[in-house]
Amino acid sequence: MTTSDLTLPQQKAKGEREEAGKGERGRGSLRPRMLGAGKQLHAGPVTYVVLTLCALISLAPLVWTAIAASRTDTRLAQAPPPLWFGGNLFKNLQAAWDQAGLGTAMLNSTVVAGTITIGTVLFSTLAGFAFAKLRFRFSSTLLLLTIGTMMIPPQLAVVPLYLWMSDLHWSNHLQTVILPTLVTAFGTFFMRQYLVQALPTELIEAARVDGASSLRVVWHVVFPAARPAMAVLGLLTFVMAWNDFLWPIIALNQQNPTVQVALNSLGTGYVPDQAVIMAGALLGTLPLLIAFLLFGKQIVGGIMQGAIKG
Repeated sequence: MTTSDLTLPQQKAKGEREEAGKGERGRGSLRPRMLGAGKQLHAGPVTYVVLTLCALISLAPLVWTAIAASRTDTRLAQAPPPLWFGGNLFKNLQAAWDQAGLGTAMLNSTVVAGTITIGTVLFSTLAGFAFAKLRFRFSSTLLLLTIGTMMIPPQLAVVPLYLWMSDLHWSNHLQTVILPTLVTAFGTFFMRQYLVQALPTELIEAARVDGASSLRVVWHVVFPAARPAMAVLGLLTFVMAWNDFLWPIIALNQQNPTVQVALNSLGTGYVPDQAVIMAGALLGTLPLLIAFLLFGKQIVGGIMQGAIKG
């Protein structure tokens, strides 16, 4: 039977069946691709080997510090060097704690690093929000000037900064270390780049339409949106403030030191005890390890969330 022998309703029904068949075949050809796109990627053996090597290389300095801290100075001077832990770890830790006065130094570093972290995160978030979402005169010029300060070596500011702090009679006080680093150009630029993508302008406008003041917009809209980046910036700032050595050793003395300044005293003397120095370095690193163990998951989550939003 040919198509011409069919009535008009029959021809119409046949055409609909053919179109439906083509649609089914088309969907069938796309189905494997859709299933393939939804599959979860799995790491192969090579990936695990590479990641394991990277982890071992990253942990090697910390492990060697712990091994050296558990040995004697005489054993460290011998060849080949020790490759496993000894029995003098707690003795050397106690000696480093007493000789460097790490009790006071730990407290000072906690105050300095904590205050700098809170100030940097707070002020950098506010400045980053202003550059990202507010419109005001010379905003682009001010942003360029802020970024330009990152290219100036910090060593150039040591002399004028010290003279300024001396005029304020703040020498050998913790505020001398805290004040110059309460806000950083890097933190401002970092938060600005994050908030450009993570904070929709419509959300700010909706809050203003609802009658929210600028303070409420910052507290209820900006801070929740910026929380992942604030966590990342906070950890980076804490690590840099804890490990800072150049400015604290110039501005502070051995009566009121931070951890890094106190550890510097372990290297003095006619024959420095390398095992005690390594024990002090291990004690100075422990707070950073504890901070990362406590907040590492939030930090990684913040980085991944920022990457997805970007």
